[in-house]
Amino acid sequence: MLPKKEFIQISLETNLFFQRIMKEHLLFIEANLPSINASYITEANLLKSSFEDILGETIIFGNCAVREKVLSSNELVTEYTLKAEEVTSALTGLEININITEAELNLRSDPNFDYTEWLEEKVQDINCRSLNLLEEVIELKEKLLDLFSNCKIFMTMYPYMLYHIIEEAKLYKESLLCLIKKMLPKKPICDELKFWNHIMEDHAEFIDGMLDPTEKDLKRQAEEFAKRFEKLVEESIKCHKKLLAEKSLAATKDIRDFKTSSVKGLLNCSIKSIIPPLLADHVLREANHYIRILKEMKI
Repeated sequence: MLPKKEFIQISLETNLFFQRIMKEHLLFIEANLPSINASYITEANLLKSSFEDILGETIIFGNCAVREKVLSSNELVTEYTLKAEEVTSALTGLEININITEAELNLRSDPNFDYTEWLEEKVQDINCRSLNLLEEVIELKEKLLDLFSNCKIFMTMYPYMLYHIIEEAKLYKESLLCLIKKMLPKKPICDELKFWNHIMEDHAEFIDGMLDPTEKDLKRQAEEFAKRFEKLVEESIKCHKKLLAEKSLAATKDIRDFKTSSVKGLLNCSIKSIIPPLLADHVLREANHYIRILKEMKI
């Protein structure tokens, strides 16, 4: 069983990362559904608002309680997140609560923080309510994927991208189920490396597919990253943990830099694509998250 301090920290850090990821998944679903699917757009919007609300709570409880290494990893927010939200909202007409991002940018860590039993109860409540919301989100995503796959609805999002965001939601669910029991997920290191390398591979493929055909150099780079991470996924079967982790860290740092350049290019309108700036920042944060995981691995 996790000690109180570790339970509070890991719960808050996990929720701060994934609550934002989930609310953005719902925003992307809203943006990619045609108006004929008004009921699903409304459902996605309501769930997004619910995740925004609970993220706002988590930020309040997380201030001073989370670790500095998580804040400095730029996995919760980046220097581009606020502008990416403002631009994406202006371009799509969708509502985004930027007050949440402003609050997250002001999060601090305090090594002398007092991890009380009261806070432990509040954090457990957030874990349970996040899980309940997450169940609804997974159900919506799976329903949309089934409808899309059977030509019952149309979306301007790849069906495989829906599958991708379902897998990320299930990873979050797995973490919450363990944290509610005050335990950590027992995932073998090579399985974790395989999961995140596959996520990075998917990102590269999505970027390649969403760039304008004239962006030949960027598309070539994205394709090379996809092949590089595909090879790492294959290598996870052999499971030479230390070597695989080292190669994964190097590759993820490289794709992190590529994603950073992409965010900048999208925000200053120098890249032609159908990638919303917030989606580019979203996948950048996931790379930052994976880099921290790799750095913390004990192999």
